[in-house]
Amino acid sequence: MNQQPLTDTIHTIAGQELVLLPEKAIFWTEKKILLIADLHLGKAAHFRKAGIPISGKIHQHDLHTLEVLLQQWQPLQVIFLGDLFHSSYNQEWEKLESWMEEQKNICFTLIKGNHDVLPQQVYTGSCLEVVEEKMEIFPFLLTHHPPTEDGGTSSLYRLCGHVHPAVQLSGAGRQQLSLPCFYFGLHCGILPAFGKFTGFYKIKPKAGERVYGVLPERVIPLGT
Repeated sequence: MNQQPLTDTIHTIAGQELVLLPEKAIFWTEKKILLIADLHLGKAAHFRKAGIPISGKIHQHDLHTLEVLLQQWQPLQVIFLGDLFHSSYNQEWEKLESWMEEQKNICFTLIKGNHDVLPQQVYTGSCLEVVEEKMEIFPFLLTHHPPTEDGGTSSLYRLCGHVHPAVQLSGAGRQQLSLPCFYFGLHCGILPAFGKFTGFYKIKPKAGERVYGVLPERVIPLGT
């Protein structure tokens, strides 16, 4: 049975407990689901193909981090909120397939993002369940993209990725620090990018929106 550390930060929506993890993932307590956005595996190989020497070890670190989370939280399901794999088929995908097959009694699901462009037969031949655009698990609508400006038509609260949100903190002497963050608005929550080899987009939260900054070992609530 998982014992929750005292340092866990919990955000509650519609009576559901979301544990915000410093590894930049969410554990949905009631469903025992681990939510992860924007892993971007294969991105290093994509850059190497273009002549830019990026080590693939960065993706090994990401998979190791994910494996530690599986051991700690023991989820029944892992749902990737898009951009699991960054590029065309390469050896990084084969490593991911082998890794998923080694994880027993866990269902892996991908809600496709704009970078998930592998041929359908590749997904079909893996143990990964693939969903084209969205998945509804009450009270949440799980997608890759945030809603359009009109907010969409669903009454469910949306959890998504794609943006790679970060928040900028300012201190004395014009010091500034950007932190990856979890963002929760009135109708939508956005996860930070799980992958280390990703950029970020600085958001400017409005009054009433909740933001949690991600530090190496904990997640902290920030004022809006």
